[in-house]
Amino acid sequence: MGLDKVLAISGKPGLYELTAQTRGGFVAKSMLDGKKIAVNMRHNVSVLSEIAIYTYTEEVPLGEVFEKMKEKENGEKAISHKSSKAELEGYFSEVLPDYDVDRVYTSDIKKIVQWYNLLIENGMTDFSKESKEEKKAEETEAKSEKE
Repeated sequence: MGLDKVLAISGKPGLYELTAQTRGGFVAKSMLDGKKIAVNMRHNVSVLSEIAIYTYTEEVPLGEVFEKMKEKENGEKAISHKSSKAELEGYFSEVLPDYDVDRVYTSDIKKIVQWYNLLIENGMTDFSKESKEEKKAEETEAKSEKE
């Protein structure tokens, strides 16, 4: 599962895994407690693969930031998202040295660290947009449907 199947839903804690499509939205499973919820168009939903972090030169996809955190932590969990502001900012500047301090707030850093730790806890370590196997499977499926 890549970041394109992981959702952040405003007003709801943690992250959610996209499990099924419905007529008016979709069903998502919480990575915190495993409960499933129905999500409709009223909810403000963000797909993690579509989120980027501001730097002084460009916008870096969240997957790349997670990948850098994984390298720094050797695949283990990072510092707590409840650490002090100075600790969080110091840690994030080690991971992404040129992040835009004016546009990336401490609350954003907390959320990124919390999400990273939650993904690692749930055994997700592939932070690319989509794994190569999934892309090949989709291409094969699309070809067979056309025939």
